[in-house]
Amino acid sequence: MGKEDFDMGAIDIAWCPGCGDFAILNALKEALGELGKKPENTVIISGIGQAAKTPHYLKCNFFNGLHGRTLSPAMAVKASNPELDVVITTGDGDMYGEGGNHFLHAIRRNTNITVLICNNMVYGLTKGQASPTSEKGFKTPIQYKGVILEPFNPMSVAIALDASFVARANCGDLQQTKEIIKKAIQHKGFALVDIFQPCVVYNKVNTYPWFKQHTYNLDERYDPSDKKEAFMKALEMDKMPLGIIYLSREKKTFEENIGVYDRSNDPLFKRKHDIKKIMKMIDNKRLHAAQSEMGSLIG
Repeated sequence: MGKEDFDMGAIDIAWCPGCGDFAILNALKEALGELGKKPENTVIISGIGQAAKTPHYLKCNFFNGLHGRTLSPAMAVKASNPELDVVITTGDGDMYGEGGNHFLHAIRRNTNITVLICNNMVYGLTKGQASPTSEKGFKTPIQYKGVILEPFNPMSVAIALDASFVARANCGDLQQTKEIIKKAIQHKGFALVDIFQPCVVYNKVNTYPWFKQHTYNLDERYDPSDKKEAFMKALEMDKMPLGIIYLSREKKTFEENIGVYDRSNDPLFKRKHDIKKIMKMIDNKRLHAAQSEMGSLIG
């Protein structure tokens, strides 16, 4: 297997020339290919936004859902068939804005999925409004006097919730981005990769040079298992660290905790079901409901 197995060939791509999403798409294809992943065993899930178009340009299974609701179907897919590699491609608005509540609780569940967030600090699809990660003072057609809200810090929130894998990359460095994505996919548990990705049309501040000037690579001696140190790194804003910022202790995933796979590792669709037992359970439920209704009428 290789990158070419996920390539769609000469197709129309609805991104602006120079968009950082092209680099992320390329890094993802290379990562999947180098890991030997198979298109038929890979599921890319997205919501709404420019980043959410990414699955359309990969030869594999995909599910394109509602705005901010990528995590729910991803969790369901993985829980139904743990044999699949489930990857989310989403944007900062889709995940941290509309999907903020799902983001918090997916981390708590420790679903065994990889979440790639294309963070351009603006809403690119809906014409340039401020996103949750836009910096204070950033001017848009809507926030014409400048953003007044504190920017959302996904790294510190994820670490505070003890996400099992927290990393940041810059799509301007393709090799680094690819390697981080590979490690995230190989990781067992909820893996978050926030990827800086310039929007060349609606964000003239957070550009390729800006991200290069305001980031640095973590030293090889850095220990991502040190939660306090990781949290301090996540709070650095003048120059932001790139690399694996936090790795939590090994813990069970959501799929391991729900009990469905205690006796068998078979995905749900491969299992044989006793129709008679199912019908008996349904009939008992109906009988119980009827008795409860009768009791209410008599009472």
